[in-house]
Amino acid sequence: MQCSWKAVLLLALASIAIQYTAIRTFTAKSFHSCPIPNPVNCSLSQDTDAADRLCDESPTFSYNLSRKTHVLILATTRSGSSFVGQLFNQHFDVFYLFEPLYHVQYTLIPKLTQSKSTTDRRVMLGASRDLLRSLYDCDLYFLENYIKPQPVNHTTDRLFRRGASKALCSPPVCESLGAVDLHLEEGDCVKKCGTLNLTLATESCREHGHVAIKTVRVPEVSDLRALVEDPRLNLKVIQLVRDPRGILASRSETFRDTYRLWRIWDGTGRKPYNLDVTQLTTVCEDFWNSVSTGLNRPPWLKGKYMLVRYEDLARNPMKKTEEIYDFLGIPMDSNVERWIQNNTRGDRSSSKHKYGTVRNSAATAEKWRFRLSYEIVAFTQHACQQVLAQLGYKTASSEEELKNLSISLVEERDFLPFS
Repeated sequence: MQCSWKAVLLLALASIAIQYTAIRTFTAKSFHSCPIPNPVNCSLSQDTDAADRLCDESPTFSYNLSRKTHVLILATTRSGSSFVGQLFNQHFDVFYLFEPLYHVQYTLIPKLTQSKSTTDRRVMLGASRDLLRSLYDCDLYFLENYIKPQPVNHTTDRLFRRGASKALCSPPVCESLGAVDLHLEEGDCVKKCGTLNLTLATESCREHGHVAIKTVRVPEVSDLRALVEDPRLNLKVIQLVRDPRGILASRSETFRDTYRLWRIWDGTGRKPYNLDVTQLTTVCEDFWNSVSTGLNRPPWLKGKYMLVRYEDLARNPMKKTEEIYDFLGIPMDSNVERWIQNNTRGDRSSSKHKYGTVRNSAATAEKWRFRLSYEIVAFTQHACQQVLAQLGYKTASSEEELKNLSISLVEERDFLPFS
């Protein structure tokens, strides 16, 4: 008996659906196709209504049934993001990754640290969103597309800052550790653990209740809308901001070659004619655009967005961390509390690494006031006046006011999460 034309049409439509699903599965493995009738046996069943119900009863995609919380720390360079990342890295049930988008940037745009091209930015963001979605699904194999040289047998020694992730330096990912190695320094992780096995890392990720990722390579929260609205994820964004004057001072000291002209201005009092002011203004524009989106409270961000000022966290680290965990709906464990107590009262010698997190956090937040000349501060205040006002940062009207620490340049603001 021949198949009816309805059955043939159904099979053709189902074939198209399978092809679409296959394409989507290339970047999102949680997609699955709806079942279709076997064309060999189509003569045995002419119940096309029953076949139609196959797709109705099978969802096109799987939801986040485990209800893992997926956390993204959205920040910019030298804004305190490594410190905030550690607040999640120390949690026993959080799988934390430090800057995995580094590999996307340096594979797609290898010669640019901060690309200003609109085309480059679109390419970066598209690839970044795909990678983030895979990592939140604990598919660490997707990273292999961007790690150079290509990992062999799912092992690599080229993962950027692997040692900054506690989960990647602990059993079962690192099987060579003894009892004395439970608190490895970042530099010791690679030495003692050897190459990273991405299969073991994937298994470790799946065993954790939550996944947190830090990035300074996504400019604005609106760039994340597709991920925030993805029903397969339970994504919550912590946007970290810092006084742009403090960011500029920290970058000038850390990235001395890149910010050489700013240091020349600071040291000589003469502004170089070829100074790249976009190194400052891009930060302020991205902050303004992103924070404006968050504070306008669009429906797609409801329950998904929290704005955190670095200065508030530095002054009251325990209180602010508790607020962050309350927003996320994750219980804060004793490991996080202990880390805060041990790492927010450091002296000058306790933070030797430029990305170190051991420091006197309250003093660090104010240090920029003595690093920058008043001329540069005044220039920054003029260039970034909109975002300074938006975030509650006061301007200093004189050098005397700038250096007087009894005068706070941070307004009391309560940026409540959008819930």
